[in-house]
Amino acid sequence: MNVAKGMRVGVLGAGQLALMLAEAGKHIGVDVICAGQPGDCAASVATVVPVNLEDASDVAKFAKQVDVVTVESENIQPEVLTGINLFPNAHAIGVAQDRLLEKRFFQECGLEAAPFAPVDTPADFVLALAVTGLPAILKTRRMGYDGKGQVRIYERKGFAPAWDQLGKVPCIVEGMLHFDTEVSLIAVRGKDGAVAFYPLVENFHRDGILRKSVAPFLNSSLQQQAEGYLRTLLEGLDYVGVLTVEFFVAGNCLIANEMAPRVHNSGHWTIEGSDSSQFENHLRAICGMPLGNTQSRPMIMLNCIREMPPEQDTKLFPELLRHDYGKEPRAARKVGHLTFAATEARLVAEWQQRLERSS
Repeated sequence: MNVAKGMRVGVLGAGQLALMLAEAGKHIGVDVICAGQPGDCAASVATVVPVNLEDASDVAKFAKQVDVVTVESENIQPEVLTGINLFPNAHAIGVAQDRLLEKRFFQECGLEAAPFAPVDTPADFVLALAVTGLPAILKTRRMGYDGKGQVRIYERKGFAPAWDQLGKVPCIVEGMLHFDTEVSLIAVRGKDGAVAFYPLVENFHRDGILRKSVAPFLNSSLQQQAEGYLRTLLEGLDYVGVLTVEFFVAGNCLIANEMAPRVHNSGHWTIEGSDSSQFENHLRAICGMPLGNTQSRPMIMLNCIREMPPEQDTKLFPELLRHDYGKEPRAARKVGHLTFAATEARLVAEWQQRLERSS
C-alpha cells in the first residue's frame, strides 16, 4: 500500500531542486507545493505559494497547508524552522548551514576534516594560523555556496583584503589540502531508520562551481568508508531524507569537506541513472514510504552554466538528456544540466567543450 498517496509535501523554496522534487512526486502520487515567489522555476510543474521565507509566521502558515515540510536550501534562518513538521529536522539543517558547527560535528563523528579554526576578529586569524598554516582559505560561516563566501590566502598580508571582501562577518579559516580528486556520497534515511546509499560520484569543479559529475567512482574501500561515515552522521542527527557529503580523496582516505541536508547537484544523474532517483527517495523518506531501489547505471552529468545550449542543437542527439530549469541567463548561474550514459564518452567530451565555451 502506498501510504503517501495523496500526501502534500511543502518545499521551502521554488528553485530547480523543488522543480525536480515536484517532477518526482508525480511518479509516486505525492503533491509537491512550493513556498516561493511568482516566476520561480518550480512553477512550471508545481503550485507555488507566495511565502516570505524570512518570516516565521508566514512559513508556519504555509506549513499548516501541507502534511510535511522540507527544504531545497540549507541557507534559511533557523528561527523560521521551529514548530513545523520538518524533515530533515531543524537541528540537522542548523549544523549544515554553519561551517564551524559542521566541522566540529564531523570531528565528533570521527570524520577527518581539513585543519580549521574560527575567525571572528583579525586577532583570531593570527591564532588560527598556528592550526591551519598557509596557504589557507577564509570562509564565511554561513551563506556560502558555488564558490561564494570564500577567499584563498597565501600570505599573512592577504588576510586584511580577504576579511574586507567577505564583509568582516564570522568566518572560519581552513588549511588547504593536497588531494587526488573530489567525490560525494548521497544517502537517504527513512522514518523507520532504514538507510540506502547511491554509488560514490567523482566531481569536477571550476571557479567553485560543479561542472561535471561521473558516476560511479569505483573504489570499494572508499565506498565502504563513506557509507560508514554517513551512517554515523545520519544517526547522530536523527536524520530523515537525503543527505549528501562531499569528500576530498587523499590516497586511501576520505577527508570531509561539507554536507548538504537536501537533494544535491552531484546526484542529478540519478533521475535517469538509478531505479529510484534521489528526488523520489527524498520524498519517500519524508512521507514515511519504503525507500526505493538505488541500483544505478554508469552516468555522466554536465552542468549548464550561464545559459542553456539551443534546444535545436541538443535535439540532434537522442543520447543526450536535457534538463532546462527555465532560468534567465546569468553569469555563474546553474540554468540546467545534460545527462549521458557513461558509454557516450565522445559525445560527453564534445558537449563539455561547448559548455565551457559558453560559460
